[in-house]
Amino acid sequence: VQLQASGGGSVQPGGSLRLSCAATGVTADNYAIGWFRQAPGKEREFVAGISRIGGSTSYTDSVKGRFTISRDNAKATVYLQMNSLKPEDTADYYCAAALAFRATTVLETAQEYGFWGQGTQVTVSS
Repeated sequence: VQLQASGGGSVQPGGSLRLSCAATGVTADNYAIGWFRQAPGKEREFVAGISRIGGSTSYTDSVKGRFTISRDNAKATVYLQMNSLKPEDTADYYCAAALAFRATTVLETAQEYGFWGQGTQVTVSS
């Protein structure tokens, strides 16, 4: 499994970005996908997750109502739409994949994911 994250950048507070996570070498709808982030000096934290078919999602409280995770299995790509960005959203963002047997499974801990992409940097600053 190879995961390629992209879409990071620098934006002002209140701005938007859309991150993409493209998976290769797999049948995408066999995998639950998660987005995590790690800010300088902090531990990696769960941001959002989506089940392998896309019917179930989960978000950490700090991004609820601002971020939306979605997936297009035909393109083997998962998206993270980030709106109303805040300086505290500044971090390196990583996508991760885990083989999931249940269609509704959403995984929220890093230890549950076996495959990771490289990070894409998001900076929110005025």
